[in-house]
Amino acid sequence: MSDFTADDHRFMAQALRLAERGAWTTRPNPMVGCVLVAGGEVVGEGFHVQKGGPHAEVVALQAAGDRARGATAYVTLEPCAHTGSTGPCADALIAAGVSRVVAAMRDPFPQVDGAGFDRLRAAGIEVESGLMETQARALNRGFLSRIERGRPWLRIKLACSIDGRTAMANGDSKWISGEASRADVMRWRARAGALMTGSGTVLADDPQLTVRLEESAPVATPLRVVLDAGLATIARGNVRDGAAPTLYVHAHDTKVPHGFDAPRVSMPRGADGQLDLHAVLAALGEGGINEVQVEAGATLSGAFLRAGLVDELLLYVAPVLLGERGRPLFDGLGIDTMAQRLHLQTIETRRIGDDLRLLLRSRSAL
Repeated sequence: MSDFTADDHRFMAQALRLAERGAWTTRPNPMVGCVLVAGGEVVGEGFHVQKGGPHAEVVALQAAGDRARGATAYVTLEPCAHTGSTGPCADALIAAGVSRVVAAMRDPFPQVDGAGFDRLRAAGIEVESGLMETQARALNRGFLSRIERGRPWLRIKLACSIDGRTAMANGDSKWISGEASRADVMRWRARAGALMTGSGTVLADDPQLTVRLEESAPVATPLRVVLDAGLATIARGNVRDGAAPTLYVHAHDTKVPHGFDAPRVSMPRGADGQLDLHAVLAALGEGGINEVQVEAGATLSGAFLRAGLVDELLLYVAPVLLGERGRPLFDGLGIDTMAQRLHLQTIETRRIGDDLRLLLRSRSAL
């Protein structure tokens, strides 16, 4: 790895902040930011807003104009070398006459995967990679999961009391977390490609599973996914109301009711007789979903955790007690000894109103 300077780090950090501005709109494409620097001065910058629109490098080059000649381009992902919805960014950088490209990481997308770097080097441009790669991978963890693992990044959102209960014994859970936490959840929903729940939650709560933001900001509407092996929830209305699309996932052997015309896909059952969750995520990955946010009860949350498919846990802990008869966070984990306990990494803790928000990740996640 190159010996990057303090300025290199500063400008790449700026490019990463730019990239994150596309978190609610870029999918299924990765978030990318670009900063062009000449003589120690930023002469152009940009980020990728949405699929089909100009890439970050092109936006930055347009802003810089002739000042891009001889500049250094700091970009959070390897410039593309293929023609998709837009032309190759590597060619645009070459044509603009930049002298150096510093990338946070190589793009594992098969049509790029080093080809962008090769094209730049062949044109005599100095290319360095690996600056702030950890941060770049964390930013695009959903895209990287889909490309490298063939499935979306899976995040489970839960709210609980300080004694780890998500609802009363009768199912009453409104509201454990505070208003600020509920607003914060909407911002996490906005970055997900799909919002997923199970049939039990639909039958009990009839959720909307939509993004409702206090601020006016563009959002690419997430797909609503209902895991319903027997299609027992189709009479429930909220999950199908509004403009957000809804996909029902049912078992191969389920008889589809006459006249049921909602988008659906059938999946095999696993050894436990429930839907094969690995197959479900693989199918969503093939459909271009980068991140899935699961908002469900203890049964489905526990099933994902038991299957080793949970990458991230978004947990809102409220300063309340619900008692020993309250419902737990997860069911069916089968943990009987300390040796069987599941380890998670604490990535972030933050105060949200009166609640505490924990962001935890599996040790096997990207």
